[in-house]
Amino acid sequence: MATPTLDTKIAELAAKYLPVAVRILREAIRIPADHVASDPKCGLSNHELPRLEYLRKACIEEKAVENPEDVDFDDFGNIVWHVMDRTDGIPADKKKVVYLDGHTDTVNALRDQWPSRVGAGLDAYNGLIDPTKVDEAALKRELGYVPPREEWDHLVWGRGAADQLAGVISQIVATKIMLELRPLGSLRGVIVRSYGTVAEEDNDGGAPMFVCRKVLPGAPAELIPDAVIFTEGTGDSRLPLGSLGIYRGQRGRMQIEVDVIGKSCHGSMPWEGRNPLEAGALIIAEAAAKYEKREGFKDDPFLCHGTRTASWAVLQTPSDCAVPERFTFRFDRRLTVGESAEQARRDVEDMESVKAARAKGFKVDVRVPLYTDATWKGFRLNNEQIYNAWMTPEDHPAIQAAVAAYKAVVSPNIVEGKVSLIPKEPRVSRWIFSTDGVGFIVQSPPSSSNITVPESKKWIDNGQTAHPAMFGIGAGFEQNTHKIGECVDSRELQHAIAFIARFPSMLKTIAP
Repeated sequence: MATPTLDTKIAELAAKYLPVAVRILREAIRIPADHVASDPKCGLSNHELPRLEYLRKACIEEKAVENPEDVDFDDFGNIVWHVMDRTDGIPADKKKVVYLDGHTDTVNALRDQWPSRVGAGLDAYNGLIDPTKVDEAALKRELGYVPPREEWDHLVWGRGAADQLAGVISQIVATKIMLELRPLGSLRGVIVRSYGTVAEEDNDGGAPMFVCRKVLPGAPAELIPDAVIFTEGTGDSRLPLGSLGIYRGQRGRMQIEVDVIGKSCHGSMPWEGRNPLEAGALIIAEAAAKYEKREGFKDDPFLCHGTRTASWAVLQTPSDCAVPERFTFRFDRRLTVGESAEQARRDVEDMESVKAARAKGFKVDVRVPLYTDATWKGFRLNNEQIYNAWMTPEDHPAIQAAVAAYKAVVSPNIVEGKVSLIPKEPRVSRWIFSTDGVGFIVQSPPSSSNITVPESKKWIDNGQTAHPAMFGIGAGFEQNTHKIGECVDSRELQHAIAFIARFPSMLKTIAP
């Protein structure tokens, strides 16, 4: 009888432990239901603790770590665990270091809207309660793509299913498999550090920024990543693209805040005041018109064009029958290659509607806001809300290893057309949205940030910024995130787990 190979055993265990992954995922989604009465924001950015405590318990009970002390919370509030083969005889500073990164917070569940929008059979936390009470047509309108009803047994539903709790759970089960398969070389010559990050939805990249500012400066080689895998969903429901892509880049993003201060007065005498809501509306309208014409926006053949959309607003007014005093709003600006944050801010500053408002006596401030909220641990990063684009070259050893890992443990187990939308051959592409990857970007050279990066780690350095090789693979469609009816296909979860469990040893083989 042939000895099983590492590839076949990883694939077997990913299938075997899929029910474990689904059980942990469903509970991670459900947990806020126990706490929303005392904390309506439970599960959102900076309110992740109940879920984090459960995930730490799951890491220990499911043997995703060798010892209980190998998983804990850092000073930022992230859950962090690590695995390695302590008996492989390779010094720690000579091992490849692979980071896994997935965020544990979600956006607002909008729980009260699920029954009215897609039927009483679905709940934002408890998932699928009664399939006969789900409006399938409404669900398709919400999500765009939903598998046929006869395949719903494979789906896990609820807020965070696709964004991004499935990714964090895939990290847990993958490290469990790596530990179990140490005798076959799954961890030979590698250290895997896994992060379940916090506050990503509010401040994407905040957790890696903390790592780059507080952990990596002065750190030894065994803490410096050779590669980072983000477990954000890499599925594209715009058929026939499919799920489980290997994504090697993303556009950057920033927040541009416009503060318009006028003069309040009684609504019956508007000539006595200056209405900042009306002045601000003209700014928003001009910004939208310029974006529609793509004025001031660049394009990139890989990452696509930059975008800008009004995304948030606060109005200060004495009443609904008064001229307001102040109108503050933000643009979500996605930055592609060749676009700078300062130029994007200046594009708004230079709008004719801004100049006209100032000429009429309004005070208009166009700025980049700071993120000042404290994590559940009380840490305030106080970073500018600018999140840079990044891209790992397709010929980088980490991407080559990713393609090889996919072909080793995913491709042989896919029957095209029968396993959801998972492609048999790896699909290398990029995200539309933003990920934690923005936080691993440091000034060039990294030594200017007091980070010592051995040349062997092959960080990407363009002379202005530097970052480790980064890419992502994860269950879930980008288009399903933040939506009513959010769900993920567990068949994708199985193969994401297998891929993650195989990549570290593959990287060591390809780039020893």
